[in-house]
Amino acid sequence: MNRVHVGTMGWSYNFWVDNFYPKGTKSTQFLTEYSKHFDTVEIDNTFYRVPSKSSLEKWKEQTPADFVFSAKFPQIITHRKMLKDCEQDVKFFTERMSVLENKLGPLLLQLPPAFGGKQIILLKDFLPKLPKSHRYAVEIRNSQLLTSELLAILRQNGIALAVVAGPFMPEINELTARFVYVR
Repeated sequence: MNRVHVGTMGWSYNFWVDNFYPKGTKSTQFLTEYSKHFDTVEIDNTFYRVPSKSSLEKWKEQTPADFVFSAKFPQIITHRKMLKDCEQDVKFFTERMSVLENKLGPLLLQLPPAFGGKQIILLKDFLPKLPKSHRYAVEIRNSQLLTSELLAILRQNGIALAVVAGPFMPEINELTARFVYVR
């Protein structure tokens, strides 16, 4: 049977104390408390900076054996370099995230709105170069990119098209990988 993981995009929110976390919960206890209620989390802050090895090891220790972390690719790769000339950045990110071992879930490429139909060739060149040892999902934020060509590229590479709901994106019900990533 396939498993459904449910979680949020982060756990380190002080305003959750007294709302979600029990009163008096310290920030060092947030992840442990979070993992009592959810079995996955998207590490949103990897978009801004790659966590230290020691942070990842600590997160791994603070969560149950079946807990799953997903992580956003850094913005340097997706937004600044737009998937070009970023092999070393990708290598550093994927190797660092591997510290999570069997707790590492899909890595999310959240493409910027400026990444449209004309940039599809960048994605086509980039995806086959990703390390095969990980699973990946792609979130697009430009409806011009939603084409049969995109879906074919994702299917060829076994990469999930992230399911998102929003006023600027049409509903997408296409399976492009052996798993589904819903945001």
